[in-house]
Amino acid sequence: MDEHKPHISSYLSHARVLTALLFLTLITVLLTWIDLGVFTIAVTLLVASVKATIVLTWFMHLKFESAFTRWIVIGTFALFVLILIVTFVDYFFR
Repeated sequence: MDEHKPHISSYLSHARVLTALLFLTLITVLLTWIDLGVFTIAVTLLVASVKATIVLTWFMHLKFESAFTRWIVIGTFALFVLILIVTFVDYFFR
């Protein structure tokens, strides 16, 4: 059984993560005023995915986990992206 080393995040790293999440939230709010046509949903989902990645990495401590756990999460995101691509292709070619 492998040992988990304790990890302590600094206040500076939490401040950077907070700033990034607030900036991405501001982008999400600004996107509600901009009409990108058929790409509006795709862009907002991209911003939401970036925010989810930041939360998974920092607040759920994924960057300190084993490589197997990271690959499981990456595979889940890849499946999510594949489902989105299939959905948008179906929507565009109707």
